Amino acid sequence: MSKPSHKITNRIRELRFHNGEMTQQALAERAGVTRQTIIALEAGKYVPSLLLAYRLAAAFGVPVEDVFQYQERR
Repeated sequence: MSKPSHKITNRIRELRFHNGEMTQQALAERAGVTRQTIIALEAGKYVPSLLLAYRLAAAFGVPVEDVFQYQERR
């Protein structure tokens, strides 16, 4: 099996820090998910649904593109 030719990265940890050092739990509550989901997202082990991506961006008050970045591997 070949490796995926794309990668989605995020700035969740950085955005939490710049938003009053928001806790993972506080972000989870704002986005309607568990703290474990935030942990998995920050670690790059989970790619969110489009709906969750928008809810996370809204929690920070920024566009989705400021939270998630898509990169194609060549």
